[in-house]
Parts: sequence; C-alpha cells; structure tokens
Amino acid sequence: MKQSPSNLVFKKFHKPKASFLFLRDHKTFFPFRGFLGLKSLQAGRLTFKHIEAARRTIRRTSKKTGFLWINLFTNFSLSKKAVGSRMGSGKGAHASWIVPVRQGQILYELSGLTQNLAIKALTSAGTKLPVKTSIIRLVY
Repeated sequence: MKQSPSNLVFKKFHKPKASFLFLRDHKTFFPFRGFLGLKSLQAGRLTFKHIEAARRTIRRTSKKTGFLWINLFTNFSLSKKAVGSRMGSGKGAHASWIVPVRQGQILYELSGLTQNLAIKALTSAGTKLPVKTSIIRLVY
C-alpha cells in the first residue's frame, strides 16, 4: 500500500481545520462495496501506521480470504521544524502523512466472509485506531 501521494501540486499544506474535522460525513452512511463496514463515530486524524495496523489485523483474522476495501489514503502532510531551530527560515520538513477522518465516515469494508468472522476482524481492527468505531451492515 502506498504511504504518500506520488505527485503533488503543493508540497506542503496548511493543517486541516477543526471545522472540517467536526462536520458530519454525508457521502457514505452505509458500505457500498462490501456487506459490512467499519464506521468512525468520532472525528480525528489517522496516520499510515494506524491504517496499516488495522489492515494487517483484518487480513490476519480473516485468514486472507474475502475482499477488503480501504476508503482512506494519507494525502495531507504535516510539517515540523527542528526543536533547536530559530524563528523564521521557512516551513519545516515533512514529519508525517495523515488523513483527516470525519464523523460517520466508512473506513473499511468487507465481503466474502462469514458474518461472525467479519465482525471479529472489524472489531479487532477498530481497537487499533485512535477514533471510536462501530460495525455497520449493508441495508437493502
């Protein structure tokens, strides 16, 4: 899985505003590719390590069967200056890549598994993330 975007228009970004984070996500209420999804109940920021740890947990629990869709990609870079540097002289170097997550956003989707195994996989993946999550089923 790619950790950062290949080509960018601007190399460094402003931090995502808190007002952006605390808006409710209106695009995806239910999973549209899988039959079960992991939904965020809080707004927050996820790094690549969070996303990868949850992905590994899902794949390990499901024994590499079924289909997994990840609806996240780290596309914002946070910059940080060195501790002993003086004021001025520009913006700092890239520190980490993050993805801002809104409340109600579907993070992961699963299909092709039994329901008990999929629930177990998504529950264990939700413990790896710094936001509160819940499992949501596709409603016909």
